[in-house]
Amino acid sequence: MSATSPSRRELEFSDPAQIVVLYGPQNQNLTGIEHGVGVQIHARGAKLTIEGPEHGVELAASLLTQLAELLQSGYPLYPADIAYGIRVLEKQPRAVLKDIFLDQVFITGNKRVISPKSLNQKAYIEAMRNHDIVFGTGPAGTGKTYLAVAMAVAAYSKHQVRSIILTRPAVEAGEKLGFLPGDLAEKINPYLRPLHDALNDMLGREKAAALIEEESIEIAPLAFMRGRTLNNAFVILDEAQNTTREQMQMFLTRLGFNSKAVITGDLTQIDLPGKGQSGLRHATRILKDIPGIAFSRFSEADVVRHHLVQAIIRAYESESKRGQA
Repeated sequence: MSATSPSRRELEFSDPAQIVVLYGPQNQNLTGIEHGVGVQIHARGAKLTIEGPEHGVELAASLLTQLAELLQSGYPLYPADIAYGIRVLEKQPRAVLKDIFLDQVFITGNKRVISPKSLNQKAYIEAMRNHDIVFGTGPAGTGKTYLAVAMAVAAYSKHQVRSIILTRPAVEAGEKLGFLPGDLAEKINPYLRPLHDALNDMLGREKAAALIEEESIEIAPLAFMRGRTLNNAFVILDEAQNTTREQMQMFLTRLGFNSKAVITGDLTQIDLPGKGQSGLRHATRILKDIPGIAFSRFSEADVVRHHLVQAIIRAYESESKRGQA
C-alpha cells in the first residue's frame, strides 16, 4: 500500500480525565492534528477513528498514543505540543516523545515546565550538560537563548554555579538609534532587554530583580567582560554573530574554573558595521575540532514561535539561495 492510499486506524483510551486533556477544549487538539497531518479524526467517547493517507494516519496514531503516554507520566500537555510532536515525528517517525518532552530543564515560578520541543533542542540541552563550551547557531525562535537561560537558572538553583552572567554585544540591529538619553545603564538596557525578558518569564519579575540586585545574576554588554576571569559561573553570550573576532577571543578566554559558556547567534542576522567578519562564524570554523567544545545547529524546523515564523524563515532562506546562484 502506498503512502497516499486511504488508510484507517482505531484507537481507544481508558482514562476519562486523560481523554479531556488529550482531545483538548472542544476537540481543538484533534483538529490541530487533522490540519497538521492531513487526516480526519472522528471521536466517539474514548474511541477515535483516524482516516486518510497511510503515512498521515500512522503519524497521527503514533502522536496520539505517545501524547497519551506523556499524560500518564504526569506531563502537562500544552496546546503547542501538538505542532511540536508532529514536527518531531515527521522528521524521525521512530522518535520517542517521552525522551524529549519529559526532559525537564526547569520549572518556572508559575509551574510551567521548560523542556525541549525538538530533537535538536534535546541534543542542545545534552551538549550543555556535558560540555563546558557550547555554540548554538540557527534562526530566531529556535530556543537557543531561552533554553540556555533555563539551563543557567537550573544550575544556579541546584548550587552548581554561584552566578549567572548574561552578555551580548551592543550593536544596533540594522538601524541607527541615535543618541539615547539617561545614564550608562539606561543607554545599554534596550540591547539587553531580551535577556531580562527570559529571566522574568522563568523566575518572575520580583525574584529576577532581587537576584540582579544582589549580583547573583549579571546582565551586561560584552565590553564589560574585558579583563575579567569568570569563575563558578554559567555565562551566556547572546547575539554572538555581532561580535568581532577580537571580541569573541576575549570572551572565550574569560572562562575560569567550574564555569560553563554558551554562545548563541544567527549567522543570517549579522549587523556589524561595514559587514565585518563575524567572530561567531570565525570561531565555529577554527574551534570545531577541539574536544570539550560542542556545536548545536538549528533550522526552521526547530522554531517554537508562531507557526508563520517557520514559513517566513524558509522564504528568506530560499531568496538568499536564489541570490547566490
